[in-house]
Amino acid sequence: MLRYVIRRLISLGLSLLLASALIFSVVELVPGDPASFMLGTGAQPETLAALRQQMGLDLPLPLRYLHWLGGVATGDLGHSFTYKTPVAGMILDRMQVSLPLALLALVLAAAVALPIGMFAAARRGRAGDTAVMATVQIGIALPNFWFAMLLVLLFAVNLRWLPAGGFPGWDHPAAALKSLLLPAAALALPQAAILARVLRSALVDTLGQDYIRTARAKGLSAGQALRRHALRNALIPVLTILGMQFSFLLAGAIIIENVFYLPGLGRLIFQAITQRDLIVVQGAVLVLVAAVILVTFLVDLSYALADPRLRA
Repeated sequence: MLRYVIRRLISLGLSLLLASALIFSVVELVPGDPASFMLGTGAQPETLAALRQQMGLDLPLPLRYLHWLGGVATGDLGHSFTYKTPVAGMILDRMQVSLPLALLALVLAAAVALPIGMFAAARRGRAGDTAVMATVQIGIALPNFWFAMLLVLLFAVNLRWLPAGGFPGWDHPAAALKSLLLPAAALALPQAAILARVLRSALVDTLGQDYIRTARAKGLSAGQALRRHALRNALIPVLTILGMQFSFLLAGAIIIENVFYLPGLGRLIFQAITQRDLIVVQGAVLVLVAAVILVTFLVDLSYALADPRLRA
C-alpha cells in the first residue's frame, strides 16, 4: 500500500507541475500584451510600464515562469489589478462559499442516487426499473439553471421557506446553510441522475457474478446479497463518477453562483474575466485545477481501499 501511495504522490506532483506550466502558457498566449489587454488601448504609457513591471513582463519568459512558480509554492498568487488585494486571500474567501456548496451538493446527490440506483438494480427489467430510469433520464437532460429558477419560484417566492439568493457569511451558520440549500439542490439534480444510472448499471453487472449466486445459495436474501456483496464491488465506477462530480461542482458552478448571487470562486472567475484581471484568472484557475488533481488522487486511494487487488 505504501508503494502505491508513493507512486500516486509522484504522479500528483508531476501533474501539478504540468498544469502550472499549461496555465501560465495559456495566459501568456493571450493576443497582444497582457498589460495592454488588462488596461485597454487608452492606457497611459507610464501606467502600462508600471503594470508590465508588476507582472514581470520585462523579464524573459522562462524566468517569469520560475518566478511565478516560486510565488505559488509560497502561497503568493500575485495581486489583483482590479481589487488591489492579494489573489490568494480573495480565493480563500471565495472558497469558503464554493467548497461547502460543492460538498453539500455532492452529499445531496449521493443521498438521492444511492437508494434510487439500488432500487432500480434490484428490480431490473420490471416496471419500477423502467420508471426510475425514465425519471433519471429527465434529470440528466434538465438544465440545472432552469431547475434552480423553479426552486426559487417554489421555495423562495411562493412558500418563503428559503432565501432566493445572497450569502450572509459563516458568522450566522444556520442562515448560511439555508442560503446554500437551493443552489446545492440545483447542482445536485443532474449529478444524482448520472450517479444513479452508473450505480444501477454497475450493480446489474455485479449481481450476475458467481459469488452473488453463491451468497444467495447460502441463504442470503436478494437485498442482503446486494447490500453486503454487490454494492462494495460496484463502487469502483461510482467512486470515479463521485470524484469527477466533485471536481465539476467545485469548478463548474459559475452559472448557479450567478443565479443565486453567491460570492463563490466561480463568480470570482466570471467577474475577473469581464474585468480583464488576468492575474486573478490565472491564480483561480490554478487552484481549481489543483483541486481536481487532488480529488483524482484521493479517488485513486479510495480505489485501493475498496478493492485491495488494485494495490498491486
